[in-house]
Amino acid sequence: MSGNGNGKLTAKNFKTDQEVRWCPGCGDYAILAAMQSFMPELGIPRENIVFVSGIGCAARFPYYMETYGMHSIHGRAPAIATGLSVTRPDLSVWVVTGDGDALSIGGNHLIHALRRNVNLTILLFNNRIYGLTKGQYSPTSELGKVTKSTPMGSLDRPFNPLSVAIGADATFVARAIDTDRAHLTGVLRAAAHHRGAAFVEIFQNCNIFNDGTFDFVREDKTNRIVLEHGEAIRFGAEREKGVHRLADGAVEVFEAEGETLVHDAHHRDPSLAFALSRLTQETCGATPIGVFRQVEAPVYDDLMAAQGDAAVAQRGEGDLEALLHAGETWVVA
Repeated sequence: MSGNGNGKLTAKNFKTDQEVRWCPGCGDYAILAAMQSFMPELGIPRENIVFVSGIGCAARFPYYMETYGMHSIHGRAPAIATGLSVTRPDLSVWVVTGDGDALSIGGNHLIHALRRNVNLTILLFNNRIYGLTKGQYSPTSELGKVTKSTPMGSLDRPFNPLSVAIGADATFVARAIDTDRAHLTGVLRAAAHHRGAAFVEIFQNCNIFNDGTFDFVREDKTNRIVLEHGEAIRFGAEREKGVHRLADGAVEVFEAEGETLVHDAHHRDPSLAFALSRLTQETCGATPIGVFRQVEAPVYDDLMAAQGDAAVAQRGEGDLEALLHAGETWVVA
């Protein structure tokens, strides 16, 4: 696959001839543009990149990336991507999913891919609504949300996607915003270079069925608590607010007259990252973005390969035909 004449790929090389079929104004356009612009810097041939998606508006993503891809089945993208990753270590495998696809029918597949530390990059587009099926509430919709499926208001407490990922002991957990291209690209870059399961939640606007759901942080940058490893956590118009840790392990926002917490994304224990994930518009009037956790741990793909090599060393190469006919067999007429 050729590039721009000097062999290097450009954003144009990652654009397909498919008509992009999202609603005008959808936040997915911004994410797609950021991804297509960012991919060339990885220096990975397009034939070695795969995007796997489930069902939902976000799941159309593979059609628009000039790479290999699979539009799979509802909620099962992490499972399918796991099989691909462990059998083809030469590939860069990405999962694109939505809040409904990943956290409802796909909840178990998501947490097991994370806890196993499969070498995947999982992007969860969160708009807090079911967009493809026309506006039902989703697992991230706020308590009391009035939708077509909850006309008297949702009674479900919503999932916090980052808390779910950190609770599953994911080794890389981050959050970005669809319209902040520079920050989103930085997060994608960090996720792509992480070996193991990388999970990125992206706040994404659905201007048809849930318009403005994240405007408090998309439009007002003073409400963003930008997390940077090794840096003091300060925010606000004059950086007058900070975050400190309480005796019980929780964190809270305060007027930063004194010392504020220094972010440590590499801390082995996930409790600090989890505490930061609990800072929300509802709890403190602001929302953290950036990399919450980034640690090294044994990668499932490597462990499986080593186990296979050990089995061959102990028993020799397997005989599939002998295995299939071992023990009792029956012939069905």
